[in-house]
Amino acid sequence: MLSREDNELLMKVGPGTPCGELLRRYWMPVCPAKDLPENDPKKRVRLLGEDLVLFRDAKGNYGLIPEQCPHRHASLYFGFVEADGLRCPYHGWKFAADGECIEQPFERDNPSLRQKACQRSYPIQQMAGLLFTYMGPDPVPLLPRWETAVRQDGTRSIVVLPTHNCNWLQAMENSCDPTHTYYLHGEMMMHKRSAEENAKSPDVAYFHRPIEGFDFELCVEPGWAGVRKMRIYGGDRPEREVGHPVVFPNILIAPQGKSLTMHFRVPVDDTHMNIYWIEFWPSADGSVVEQADEDIPVTHVEHPLRPDGEYELTTFIGQDLMAWETQGSLYDRSTELTGVSDRGIFMFRNLLKQQIQAVQAGKEPVAVVRDPKINEIIRFRFSEGQARVAREMEAAE
Repeated sequence: MLSREDNELLMKVGPGTPCGELLRRYWMPVCPAKDLPENDPKKRVRLLGEDLVLFRDAKGNYGLIPEQCPHRHASLYFGFVEADGLRCPYHGWKFAADGECIEQPFERDNPSLRQKACQRSYPIQQMAGLLFTYMGPDPVPLLPRWETAVRQDGTRSIVVLPTHNCNWLQAMENSCDPTHTYYLHGEMMMHKRSAEENAKSPDVAYFHRPIEGFDFELCVEPGWAGVRKMRIYGGDRPEREVGHPVVFPNILIAPQGKSLTMHFRVPVDDTHMNIYWIEFWPSADGSVVEQADEDIPVTHVEHPLRPDGEYELTTFIGQDLMAWETQGSLYDRSTELTGVSDRGIFMFRNLLKQQIQAVQAGKEPVAVVRDPKINEIIRFRFSEGQARVAREMEAAE
């Protein structure tokens, strides 16, 4: 268990909070690039407890600035995207993508007033069909080129999960928990889906096996840091997993059937979280596949909570979301009862606290990428069992 003080330390993400200042040292996904419509390219964004507006001007420049106009605090989201910026709908003050106030109609030419109106702006970069931002201090680090986002021997798709009504850390701790998959996923599928569906499901075949052991590894490598979890399966398909990584601070990279999927757990605020997946589907023969960012398909998933108050529990998304949301919007770890299977969670909590303390001491946290050589491509080791089981069952049909 954690003390109430440490629990607060690890959960709070707003401006000026210790964990919020740490998370601002890393690039975060904002949304798929396709979420900005061509006819009105702007979007409300709440990220790390800040209310922002994202827009793309007619020259293709992206801006991410505070939603409230500094003049009289009307929402810029309802404003007008023009060739060189975003104009406030109230009195017409206009802001460039870099936050500079470039027009103040009905005011005398007043450079001092324009300077005072300039907004802070967070840089935007696009990769694998997603827009990423960096909200921390200068100098801006490199956007990490994770292999699932930049490999060329396959295709990608994006999945946007519904906003989760819980704190971000609940999802990250789940990713360091190797045993939850047996009951939450394998056993839940057996109860909630038909026998015919389960007989054809690679997920059930993989996860509904007896877990005979598990292990954890703390990883600190040049391009990433985090926790790797490994399971030892018994039964008629015994296997010792190579494992897959939880990438600090807020990413899981996991095999999902025949795809490799990056899960970005992005704090909206203390009690809400957005999750974006980049799914990478390797080509069967390792050949290069041409796929432009604008050709990457995007799927938005609806929340699995039904009108009757029950969760739809026939999918991994619904099962995970049920577990995390029913822990409470802010999980009280001071009252939990933990065991040896939770060792990976302790490792992640310790790593998170250590990096918060590093930032407080004026140091750079782990896995902030600044070396272009390291950033050519950041590779990982993965278990291949799920893809193997999926191929075997596909061949048997």
